Formats: sequence, structure tokens, C-alpha cells
Amino acid sequence: MATQIEPTEADRPLRADAARNRELILETAAEVFAEQGLDAGYDEIARRAGIGVGTVYRRFPERAELVRALFESRIEEIVAMAQEAASHPVVWDGLTWFLEKALGRQVTDRGLKEVMSQTITSDEHQTVGRERIGPILEDIVARAKADGTLRADVEATDIGVQLMLMSSMTTPAQPDLWRRYLALFLDGLRARPGLQPLPLVAPPDEAMHDLLCNLRGRQV
Repeated sequence: MATQIEPTEADRPLRADAARNRELILETAAEVFAEQGLDAGYDEIARRAGIGVGTVYRRFPERAELVRALFESRIEEIVAMAQEAASHPVVWDGLTWFLEKALGRQVTDRGLKEVMSQTITSDEHQTVGRERIGPILEDIVARAKADGTLRADVEATDIGVQLMLMSSMTTPAQPDLWRRYLALFLDGLRARPGLQPLPLVAPPDEAMHDLLCNLRGRQV
């Protein structure tokens, strides 16, 4: 007779009150991280949520677990944006809408920008991003090339690199400075007669880690 394996604590579904606390912590952490970044203390999260700090630690004993959960929820948001963009009847308008919405979301949410930049260095999170968002963006790019609105030598990773760069284009005096550079970028993406071919080739997905490390001044 086969031995029955007892489920571990992690395998058991959360009780209703524990599940509510988890969602409350995630919602509050997203709010706090948006203002203060990922280094914000658990004390502040607990205070705003109206729960004990011990409850936060029980649900997320490691900060990396909380960041991972937030990353997953943020990926869902970006995926929903990409899907809406892909459904637009005019593919160029869908692409420009997606870039504006994705950038605006990152610029106004410090925690999201840090989550998107810091966790992408993990192979696990790179895979999640590529599998969820990559195919949608690649489809938009392919259709924009096919209808002649996007220059033929642009790839989806070119757009991903520029999103990383432009999300940092903000200052206290000009919080919306990124819009200037988005306009310049979109103008460069437009297909038109007489364009010179871009030098070199677009980086592969696997190079995003190295590029991000360079951007953050960290060793690869």
C-alpha cells in the first residue's frame, strides 16, 4: 500500500483570514513601495495596513518573497496592457498606446520601476517576462512591420531596451520628461522612405541581463 504524503504548510490553502491578510499586505506594500521604493520597512507596511508587523513577517518572512509576489502582479498588469494594445484595430496606435501606458505606469510607481529592473536580473523572472509579454509585443511588432508603419529593422528587444532607458527620464522639475523622449523614439520607429539601415543587430533576449547590469552600474 502506497504511503500517503501529508501536505506541507506551503501546500495547504490559506484560511480565509490569512488570504485576506496576504492580499491586504500586497495592496499596501504596492502603495508604500510606489512612494518609497523596495527598501521601505515592514513597519510602515503594517502600520498602513492596520495589522501587526508580525503578520507581515509570517506571510512574507523574506523580502524577496514579497518582491516576487509584487512582480507577478505587476507582470499581470503589463500583460493586460499588451493584450489591449494587440487588440487595437490600428496596430501603430496600439503600439504607441502600450508604450505610453507602460512608461507612465513605471515612472509614477517607484516600486514598479525597481521591481521591473531589479528582479529581471533573475533567470526565473526573465523567463516569466519573456513568456508572458514577449510574444504579444513580438506579434505587435510583426504586424506593424507588415502594414508598413514600423521600420523593418526594428525588433521587440529594441523596444524593451528603450523602455528601460526612458523609464529613468524624469526629474523633480520635469516629472513627465519621459514623454519628450518617447516622442523622439516613436519618430525614430516610423517607417518612411530613405531611411538608412540601423547599425549592428538587435540584442537577443538573453542580453537583457547584461544590459540592465550596465544600466545600473553593476558587474555582469
